Amino acid sequence: MAALAEPEDVRAHLIAAARAGVALTYGELLEQLGYSFSRPKMRQLCAILSAVDEDAEARGEPELAVLVVRQSDGIPGQGWWAAGGARSRDYQGAWEGPEAALFIHSVQAETFAYWQSQFGTGPASAND
Repeated sequence: MAALAEPEDVRAHLIAAARAGVALTYGELLEQLGYSFSRPKMRQLCAILSAVDEDAEARGEPELAVLVVRQSDGIPGQGWWAAGGARSRDYQGAWEGPEAALFIHSVQAETFAYWQSQFGTGPASAND
């Protein structure tokens, strides 16, 4: 079976989202990659997201997979949590609900700030 997408391509879409200060649903990211949403495609995408985050960690960058969320509640799926995104930050709370949403928004804000500062976009460059 051919790969859904190269990790570098997924990374580029996620950096663009981070620069814009937006999260993407699984369906939106799949659509940007040229696919319709399906559970098998989403599982393939999740495997790629893990590789993207491993690469980001090796580069000393914040995670990017946290920007890919469920349409229903704006929170990453169980795979992100199980892969260690929360553990690496000592988060012990639920994977759903208001506490999880607050945690995710704080992690996303760090990712947005990092990439906006790298490219001089967003709130970090208010003197434009």
